[in-house]
Amino acid sequence: MFTEYLRTHDLSALLGAPGSYRPFPKAEDRAAWEGLAPDVRQAILAWGGEAKQGYPPVTATQFLAFVRTGDRQIFERPYFGRRKLLIGAALAECVLGDGTHMDAVIDGLWTICEESTWVISAHNDARHPMSPAPGDRVLPDVEDPYIDLFAAQTSATLAFVLYFLEDRLNAVSTRIARRVRHEIERRILRPFRIHDDFWWMGMIRKDMNNWTPWILSNLLYTILLLERDGVLRCEMTARAMRMLDSYLAVMPEDGGCDEGAGYFNMAGASLLDCLEAIYEATDGRVSFYHEPHIRAIFSFPLKAHIDGAYYLNFADCDARPTLDGEPLVRCGLRTGIEPLCALGAAIRRRRGRLPQIADTPQMNRVLYTLFDPIPDLPQPEAPAFMQMPDLQVFAWRRGGLYAAIKGGSNNESHNHNDVGAFILYAGGEPQVVDMGNMVYTAKTFGPERYTLLNTRSMNHNVPLIGGVEQCEGAEHIAKDVSADECGARMDIAAAYPGEAGVTSAVRSLQITENGASLKDSISLAQARDVQWVFILRDKPALAPGKVRFGRMAMRHDPQLVQAVREMPVTDARMMKSYPGSLWRLTLSAPAACAHSAEFSFTLTDKEASI
Repeated sequence: MFTEYLRTHDLSALLGAPGSYRPFPKAEDRAAWEGLAPDVRQAILAWGGEAKQGYPPVTATQFLAFVRTGDRQIFERPYFGRRKLLIGAALAECVLGDGTHMDAVIDGLWTICEESTWVISAHNDARHPMSPAPGDRVLPDVEDPYIDLFAAQTSATLAFVLYFLEDRLNAVSTRIARRVRHEIERRILRPFRIHDDFWWMGMIRKDMNNWTPWILSNLLYTILLLERDGVLRCEMTARAMRMLDSYLAVMPEDGGCDEGAGYFNMAGASLLDCLEAIYEATDGRVSFYHEPHIRAIFSFPLKAHIDGAYYLNFADCDARPTLDGEPLVRCGLRTGIEPLCALGAAIRRRRGRLPQIADTPQMNRVLYTLFDPIPDLPQPEAPAFMQMPDLQVFAWRRGGLYAAIKGGSNNESHNHNDVGAFILYAGGEPQVVDMGNMVYTAKTFGPERYTLLNTRSMNHNVPLIGGVEQCEGAEHIAKDVSADECGARMDIAAAYPGEAGVTSAVRSLQITENGASLKDSISLAQARDVQWVFILRDKPALAPGKVRFGRMAMRHDPQLVQAVREMPVTDARMMKSYPGSLWRLTLSAPAACAHSAEFSFTLTDKEASI
């Protein structure tokens, strides 16, 4: 898309001159900053005051902790903390405009410039995506800078600070801004120009993910805000645009994101940031918002939305992800997709209008919160049937029931071994659930990934066959997948390794008048037992052939042996979606060469007995 556009359009004639890109009011625009609501101004000043207490130290041993113990957080907490403090100090200086916070801004800029690397410890030398650091690269190589997600994000943060305050910094010393520009050139812009071997660029690898738009969006902000050479500015912008085609090439036409709704902030919304930067820098002359593929990618959060703060959470996604409302509003406004705009507005109203950083320090998102009004739009009624056939994810609504199921493969980005997994909600509340995400450690993206609680198929709503779980890999897929307004059907036999001896495993989920019916027909090369797994939000009550949990009741063959295990939620990230405990219900059948089972789910009153 972008490469083809550049073949037929002269970007240099469309891109404004260096210094012309003005995405937000500068500090000198006193009317804009003084016009912020009093409570917003007060929140910014309180935030800015935190930086006056000093910036936290970042040490070599904190960086080493990832390799030594697998702990990412010990380094990331002070690393991200510095950037959040700098953003607060810069915004507070813009609000007051009286120099009160300039020392805190200067300290933040200088402190970050003094860091040996802007790459986080988990991404050190990540020319292969998110690989653990090899033995001789446990610390950064200052002579060979790499660009990861957060080096790029740091660069954009510093670029925005200069955009707002460079004249005031120069009044103290011209060496401050000059140092910042030097570090950005050395660590970011020059490596971006001379390297083709960073995997996220798409030059040597084709399996792109959120890294590509996330990094490029921050690079585009840096380039458009800081680059003074008009030729280089145009060339680097065009280079970034061509790289975006690598990302579009892996995104299905239905716009589905196999990384999950929680990654939309860094995937689809980062693509929006790229398009917005180009759109604004060309005064709207370069626009891609009419493209069907772009519109489908932007619409993914709408398709994944269940109710309130809950979203489909297959793969590394929280059931209650931290979605930014600002980009959803802009996606809706740019494309004319009003329900998307309404969803973003609802998120913003739920969070409140005070500026905050809900995820990593992405400064443009904070600025949009300050200067973009929230449209007053009612949330539209969700469709009765949703399908993403490329992603093989399908969902239905009937009365108070929400049901969803996935096919796909066990080789997806941020994959869990969960081919054929399903979830059920009642009245917008989780009943049969996907555990979702956990706090990232070295194991999360390393060779031990599938030893983790939340990635193994034994902790998803799929059967264990002879005690054997599903396997990771592109060959472990759903076959013969079909879906319509009444349900879905797929064969998940290939999701299991050969040792399980599964010749056929046809799973169907049908939506009934008052609930849903799950049916499995499994054929095996030799007699094996089967254990059906259901991860429940609420503690179940058991009776022969019946299970009662939350606002649902399930009926099954009374010959199946029931067992329940409480799973206390101790992971800090999972706890945000599921405080307390989850419950693992298993229904087991003895060894046989063929198994056929049906599980009927119906909605009940909260207090109903079994």
